[in-house]
Amino acid sequence: MTVHAFAADEAKAVYRAIHERRDMRHFAGGEVAPEVLRRLLDAAHHAPSVGFMQPWRFIRVRGEGLRRQLHEVVERERVLTARALGQREDEFMRLKVQGVLDAAELLVVTLADGREQHVFGRRTLPQMDLASASCAIQNLWLAARAEGLGMGWVSLFDPAELGVLLGLPEGAEPIALLCLGPVHAFYEEPMLQRERWARRAPLASLVFDESWGRPSDLFDPSSTSSSCVEPT
Repeated sequence: MTVHAFAADEAKAVYRAIHERRDMRHFAGGEVAPEVLRRLLDAAHHAPSVGFMQPWRFIRVRGEGLRRQLHEVVERERVLTARALGQREDEFMRLKVQGVLDAAELLVVTLADGREQHVFGRRTLPQMDLASASCAIQNLWLAARAEGLGMGWVSLFDPAELGVLLGLPEGAEPIALLCLGPVHAFYEEPMLQRERWARRAPLASLVFDESWGRPSDLFDPSSTSSSCVEPT
């Protein structure tokens, strides 16, 4: 512990939000109070960004007609994705992969136009605009969990089709449909793990020392744990 550390209960709350955050697909309707939504968006806007470029833009979808159009875009891509999965097509089609029509709020996150002007930190890694916007989404996600709200990130869509529907300027690019709102309950584990689609990899298998593939001495060689110990 350093002099800059949060108090123990405050640190536990941060780790709790991280570990209990879920990619939610099942929503309970209701609404998100404007002051809560402003807090969540403010949390997103305080995310780090490479070169302080702040590439995120948020479009709040309020009209029923536009929401249904976006749902149709997602459904078309869902079918195409299922076909591309081959033998897992039927299994995928049984999954609930979005809550566009059910969530209290629907936010579209886009990358801003004019991003090519930002060279700081992007000259060799231009994808850092996406990385920065992803940090904003994660901030919003964790803040939503702390507020007791569920959020799901939907990426099943044709970006060009979405861009036309939303009137995006040339160069702007949608990266997420965020379904946000009250839920009946949070999943005890990630939904895709619960449905046996995939499992979280053991953390020890993903951390190396010095070079690729060299196991880190942070972990017991026989460890299969996928998470770290929470602060006490």
